[in-house]
Amino acid sequence: MSSVSQALTTQAKGSTAPGGIVVQGLRKVYGQGDTAVEALKHVDMVVGPGEVVGLVGPSGSGKSTLLKCLGAIIEPTAGRMVLGGKTIYNGQWATKDLRSLRRDNIGFVFQAPYLIPFLDVTDNVALLPMLAGLTNAAARARALELLAELDVAHRAQAQPSELSGGEQQRVSIARALANRPTVILADEPTAPLDGERALAVMRILNRMALQSQAAIIVVTHDEKIIPTFKRIYHIREGRTVEEAGEGRSLE
Repeated sequence: MSSVSQALTTQAKGSTAPGGIVVQGLRKVYGQGDTAVEALKHVDMVVGPGEVVGLVGPSGSGKSTLLKCLGAIIEPTAGRMVLGGKTIYNGQWATKDLRSLRRDNIGFVFQAPYLIPFLDVTDNVALLPMLAGLTNAAARARALELLAELDVAHRAQAQPSELSGGEQQRVSIARALANRPTVILADEPTAPLDGERALAVMRILNRMALQSQAAIIVVTHDEKIIPTFKRIYHIREGRTVEEAGEGRSLE
C-alpha cells in the first residue's frame, strides 16, 4: 500500500493526527478542448505533522500550480486534498468560504516578505489574528510571542523598511504562524538570502514545524538548502516522484 493510501486509510479510521497533508490523484487542467493544458497530471503526496519536505522541479513542471491548489487559491480539476485531517477538496471544495479556510488553516511564506509598509512589525504579524476575531490585545500578544521565538522581538516597533532581509523573512514566518495553521506553504523562501541566512530560515521552519506540529512544504531551487530535507518530492511534467533526502544537520 502506498504512503498516500495508508494515510487516507488511517484518516478513514478516525486516527489521523491533527495536522498533515494528504494529496491523492490531483489534476489541474487549464482551458478546454484543443487549447487545454494539463498542468498537473497525477500528484500524490503525504506530509506528516511536524515534517518539512522539499518540492523541486524545473520551471513549468507544476510546482506553482500545486501550491496554489493546496493553498485554496485555484480549484483543481480532480483528485483529493486533506489538510489537518479534514478533506478540503474531493472533486469539489468542501466549503464555500475559502477565505476563512486559508486564513485559519494555511500559512504562506513567499520569496519576498510582502510586509505591509505602513504597519510596524508587531501589527504586520497581529493583523491576521485580528481579522480572525482575536482582540487587539490578544493578537498583539500572540505576535510578540512569535517575534520572541524568532529572535526579532527587539524589532517589534520597527517599520519593515528598517529591517534587514533576514529580519524581514523571519517576520514573514511569524505572520505565517500567527493563526496556528496546520499547513505552511513556503515558495522559494530562501532565494534572496545568502548561505548562512538561508540555513537560518530552514532551522526556523524545522523548529516551528516541531513546535506547532504543522506540515510544511518548501518549494525551492536553492542548492544550499536541498541537502537539509529528509524527504523530497520531485515534480516532472505534472507528476510527483518521492525520494529520500540527505537530511543534513542544520546545527
